[in-house]
Amino acid sequence: MEAATYGAQPVYLDYNATAPMRREALAATRDALYTVGNASSIHHHGRDAASRVDRARRQLADLLGCSPGELIFTSGATEANNLALQASYAQHGLIITSAVEHPAVLETARALAGSTSDALITLPVDSKGQIDPEALRATVQLHGAALVSIMMANNETGVISDLTPVIEAAHAVGALVHTDATQYVGRLPLDLGDLDVDLLSLSAHKFGGPQGVGALFIRRGTPLPQHPLVFGGGHERGWRAGTLNVPGIVGLGAAAEAARREISDEAPRIIKLRDLLESEILARLPHSHVNGALAPRLPGVASITFPGAPADALLSSMPNVAASDGSACSAGAPTPSHVLLAMGLSREAADSTIRFSLGFATTEQEIRRAIDATVRAVTHVQAVMDATAGP
Repeated sequence: MEAATYGAQPVYLDYNATAPMRREALAATRDALYTVGNASSIHHHGRDAASRVDRARRQLADLLGCSPGELIFTSGATEANNLALQASYAQHGLIITSAVEHPAVLETARALAGSTSDALITLPVDSKGQIDPEALRATVQLHGAALVSIMMANNETGVISDLTPVIEAAHAVGALVHTDATQYVGRLPLDLGDLDVDLLSLSAHKFGGPQGVGALFIRRGTPLPQHPLVFGGGHERGWRAGTLNVPGIVGLGAAAEAARREISDEAPRIIKLRDLLESEILARLPHSHVNGALAPRLPGVASITFPGAPADALLSSMPNVAASDGSACSAGAPTPSHVLLAMGLSREAADSTIRFSLGFATTEQEIRRAIDATVRAVTHVQAVMDATAGP
């Protein structure tokens, strides 16, 4: 319908909001929908459901390089972030984080800290979107035991955090480290046997699984008292009560297995497509610029600022390209991206920025159509804005 209405085939470049379901995840989820039993029941149907959940837990553990017993299934990364932060805050009473975190971390931390000014420390970032490791080191040394929560990769710019110095500094003073890895998992290789974070959050729908399911990794031996958000029957070893979402969990597991199998081929292919998108747009629209381009980034994220062309007008002018003017979780917000403002962009520049996010099903033909549509839209909007401004 959309293609017929606008006369062109739609191009989906909003994987950071939600990736399409992988065919393996779709098939597994559909099959699991026919599962009758409650995974906590001891009869045959219950055991069947439980075995499916166990398999999915192993599949996710294989993707992350951890033990299945270190994973708690949740409704998504937002719940996992809340669970991690609230449990840690109850123990330490202090959270150290960065200015570019997802609202699921920032808003949770602010709510926990309330009016207690010394309960939350938010570190600034540089123009590349990265925190100063020495500033973080000095902060944790000054305050000691706390929760340090730094995202693995930014949802708006794709900028990847170097967590090694964060972990070393935090653990040296007995602080815990949590990372929101929602955008990283399934897109680049990850081995929690090497990366010594204590807590990690993820969502299935970012790497090709169904919406509404995710997980929290809690490293075995982490000195964190159990602090559930939901009380009830004591599911998930007491961390999260409630009947398990068997079809969602099964779909998550299937997506994790597919991502692990294909990631070595997917990542370099997607990098080439992202580079093509950026290089062609910059060549044809030389006043535009890529945010975070000088930092390590996820393969498929391009945050591009188009001076003089408000993002909402641009997106309206290219309806066949599904992109975003920032985080999908903040869509419609009256304020510009807090991430871009923290990186030093002006409000006007932040309001003129579009996030393109590619993924496993993106093709070169789609990228070339998106380039043409973007150039046409930017040229049109800038002309309209210039004419409106007058002499």
